[in-house]
Amino acid sequence: MTATDPATERTLFAFENTSLNGFFEGPNRDISWHNVDDEFNEFAAEQLDEIDCLLFGRVTYELMASYWPTATEDDPRIAERMNELPKVVVSTTLSTADWNNTTLISDNVPDEITKLKQQADGDLAIFGSSELTASLLADRLVDEFRVMVNPVVLGDGTPLFAGLPDEVELELLSTRTFASDNVLLTYRPDYGDRSQ
Repeated sequence: MTATDPATERTLFAFENTSLNGFFEGPNRDISWHNVDDEFNEFAAEQLDEIDCLLFGRVTYELMASYWPTATEDDPRIAERMNELPKVVVSTTLSTADWNNTTLISDNVPDEITKLKQQADGDLAIFGSSELTASLLADRLVDEFRVMVNPVVLGDGTPLFAGLPDEVELELLSTRTFASDNVLLTYRPDYGDRSQ
């Protein structure tokens, strides 16, 4: 596909939690090892304030949609933002998407995401949804990666960005170490000449 002028687009970033050995989920989609504390939750809330649209693949969408609408007492600030923000779920198997403010995309995904990037002012974010992220990375649509490396090594699981067809070089933009020993790595993909 032809990339649009990045100066006219809002940023699409992907936020992923990963183990030290590169798994974003354990067996049976286990994420109980995510290292979450008050500092993490404050970071998550600040990150949500940067964006005005969330993107999900089907599996992550279904997990989020089953949790956040009734999670208002656990973390009210994050729950409020998750429930009120516009959301897009990319799926060829869902027929409806009932979570508040959710739109379903099932066809022409690269073109539809490109259109989204040309709208409004705030950033777009993919949370989880590693398969969707790999697909959009292959289409040169992801502008930034935020990878939270958790201080754990998993025996098995699903590799981050499994199925990515080609190598993509990354430029490290920043690092941040949390008191919990999480480390946030922020990268920009190097697609070469974005006008191609």
